[in-house]
Amino acid sequence: MQKLQFENSWDKTISQGDREKIEKAFASTKLNQLHDIELVTLWHATNHKGDLLATAIIHNQTQQSISFENSRIDCLDQNGVIAEHNFSLPNLHIPANTSLPWTFIFPAKSQTRKNVNPGEIIKLNIQLNQ
Repeated sequence: MQKLQFENSWDKTISQGDREKIEKAFASTKLNQLHDIELVTLWHATNHKGDLLATAIIHNQTQQSISFENSRIDCLDQNGVIAEHNFSLPNLHIPANTSLPWTFIFPAKSQTRKNVNPGEIIKLNIQLNQ
């Protein structure tokens, strides 16, 4: 059974409104059993440096803990790739059968297209380098 967990710094700083949105999204997510690791995008924004910030729930449906070491994540919309970047997050470990929200920051230089509409639906695909 999948459980929702918040990383320690998130747990201390997340607003009650965002926590409720994440909990609601987690409760309503229908996971694809064909994927061991699935990312469900919640929202995205662009910061003052032009970086794309994509917040997602990472669903680890495996029987082992996962981490992100030089793992490639592609950010896509209906027209194709918006950004791609390799992430190394040595302190981020997601236990087996656990879902955890996280914000991935795609540097401006990793983007193939700028000015992603805030209301546009995007998807994140991951290739873990375990």
